[in-house]
Amino acid sequence: MNNNEKKFSRKSAPQQSARMVENIFRCKWSLTVYQLLDEGIVRPGQMVRSVEGLSTKVLNECLRKNIEFGIIERIEFNEVPPRVEYITTDFGKKFITILDQLRNLQMEMQQPSESTEK
Repeated sequence: MNNNEKKFSRKSAPQQSARMVENIFRCKWSLTVYQLLDEGIVRPGQMVRSVEGLSTKVLNECLRKNIEFGIIERIEFNEVPPRVEYITTDFGKKFITILDQLRNLQMEMQQPSESTEK
């Protein structure tokens, strides 16, 4: 190969988005939280009551991580007793769309291909 020829190197995943995806998939409850928000369940107490095995402590940790990544937003209401709700941010909606595409890809990979059936 002569020195003027272009060399290609292996590209690595973007550091921030790769870290985000790893953390989201490491937390087994994140996808459940997204589904709950999509169904209109926005209060932490409702979330815990809606999902068997989900504790308040684990939910709070999951919510905190998702807030740090900008996927969801915490809304505090100045009421007595205090009320908190969570919503999906615009960025979060885009991110969840990508996760849906990954799920669809996984489903395609698990289906037997038509070429092997012939």
